Amino acid sequence: MDILTVAIVVFCIMELGNVLILYFHPDSKLGNGVAVFDAWRDIKTNEETDLFAHYMAYWVAGVKLIFIFLLLVVLFTGTVKTKEWAVVAMILSIATYYWRLHPIIRKLDNLGKISPKGYSKALGYMIGGFLCMFSMALLFHFLLG
Repeated sequence: MDILTVAIVVFCIMELGNVLILYFHPDSKLGNGVAVFDAWRDIKTNEETDLFAHYMAYWVAGVKLIFIFLLLVVLFTGTVKTKEWAVVAMILSIATYYWRLHPIIRKLDNLGKISPKGYSKALGYMIGGFLCMFSMALLFHFLLG
């Protein structure tokens, strides 16, 4: 199994765990469970906002499933060139986290609206880990041929 395939499989497995948490236990603080946001608890006081929050959590899970299934299609039917470009696409798409999402979660963390405190930093490192994993896989793929 080549290194690009390994990186894609690792990502798919980890993201599948996040999808399961979002669909079946969004109140979790594990993975991408949204209970780390104090607003998740507060929003449950109103049925309309609770439904909206759950809709958004399930929507995120659905988008993650799209990524997973597309990556699986690439793994099973794609050429080496397709895998290379898929990894480039993953690097670029994952990097967008730092553009819009990270500043917001960092601000919420600084305002004491995230628990555990410092979660934004841990999430930033985890996302950075994905970026490093895909970048290193691509680099080693080209260096090792």
